[in-house]
Formats: sequence, C-alpha cells, structure tokens
Amino acid sequence: MAKTILIVDDSTTLRQVVSIALKGAGYDVIEGSDGKDALAKLTGQKVHLIISDVNMPNMDGFTFVSEVKKLPAYKFTPIIMLTTEAGEEKKAAGQAAGAKAWMVKPFKPEQMLNAVSKLILP
Repeated sequence: MAKTILIVDDSTTLRQVVSIALKGAGYDVIEGSDGKDALAKLTGQKVHLIISDVNMPNMDGFTFVSEVKKLPAYKFTPIIMLTTEAGEEKKAAGQAAGAKAWMVKPFKPEQMLNAVSKLILP
C-alpha cells in the first residue's frame, strides 16, 4: 500500500511540482492550500509525512506544525518545512514547533525525495 504525504503550500504551482515528484516515486498525496485547510484535511487517516511551507495566509507553517503536534493521531508524524526562508532563526523556530527537517526553495526533486525516504514513517 502506498504511503500518504500531506503537502501544505499556498502556491498551487509548488504543490503540483511536489505532488508530481512524490506520485512519480509511488506516494499518495493530499494537498492543503494553507495551514487551516491542511488541518481540516487531517481527519484521522494515516499520514506518513507532512511537507509544509512557512509563509502562508490564514495559518502559517509554524502554527500549523504546532497544531498538528497537538493531535494524537499525528503527534509523531515527521514534518519537513519547505520554504524560501534560510535564516537560522526561522530554522530554530521550525524545530521548536516540531519540524524534523528544513528544505529551502528552489529545490531539486531528488533532494526532496531523498529527505522524504529518510524521514517517512514505516
């Protein structure tokens, strides 16, 4: 059975690029247009990994990660922050919120798939 990854980004184009790479590698994909939308899509189904942007309307990535970590079903779901932010302060905030990895845009699909394969839940 394919593993499911939730992609959270307010850019439709970016979600498509990530989705194509992940589907090509055999993963199932759920998409959220921002933190609020993505939280609404976490309805108890198994999600093996979350990839989230930081800067989004309605609910930013840090708030989203903090909220996800409060949900018993997703408390241990690994989260990769995928963002244009490269500053140490932002990285520290992401880690404090519960993110496991930090990837800076633009990224190469191979880099992302490599990170996904290392972090995804069994």
